[in-house]
Amino acid sequence: MALTVEQQFFLAILLIAFPFSALSGDPDILSDFVVPLGTNNSQLDGNFFTYTGMRPLINSPPPTNFTVTKASMAEFPALNGQSVSYAVLEYPAGSVNPPHTHPRATELLFLTYGILEVGFVDTTNKLFTQRLQAGDMFVFPKGLVHYQFNCAENDFAIAFSAFGSAAAGTVSVPSTVFGTNIDDDILAKSFKTDVQTIQKIKAGFPPKA
Repeated sequence: MALTVEQQFFLAILLIAFPFSALSGDPDILSDFVVPLGTNNSQLDGNFFTYTGMRPLINSPPPTNFTVTKASMAEFPALNGQSVSYAVLEYPAGSVNPPHTHPRATELLFLTYGILEVGFVDTTNKLFTQRLQAGDMFVFPKGLVHYQFNCAENDFAIAFSAFGSAAAGTVSVPSTVFGTNIDDDILAKSFKTDVQTIQKIKAGFPPKA
């Protein structure tokens, strides 16, 4: 019997929302949790440890754009010092999460619906790829360039990712290379092409502030 969206959501939480202390990129803390500045410990209750930002995903329609909904320290301050964070990734048919890295965390991805082609490149430039189906998990080692692609032509995909850091960070390779002020001549030499080609590529990436 097929699982409902709600069942898939909570199954994913049960499977991958566990401590990542052994893989953490975060410093250890000397208390049970970090109380925000200006807050008295006695003022905290269960609300502080509850994040409701995922509620809109329940019963939501299929995605029309690639979307990442995060529960990191920025969105959920109770994660400060806990060495874990979470994200839900929604992929329309044919969409891609472009090559990127998480400099402070390993990523453990669990696919709950659809199919994904995924891969990462290690420090010897070896590419590891896999085609995932619903129920599969895949690990992206900390700091390595990786991607996900929904290769289905007519169906979306949903995945859940857990990270071994409360602030994993994301560095997008395309936008970092072509959306910054790296000199066109340097990029042309690096990619063994001409400046005109680099400028055409850069036109698709708004400059970073």
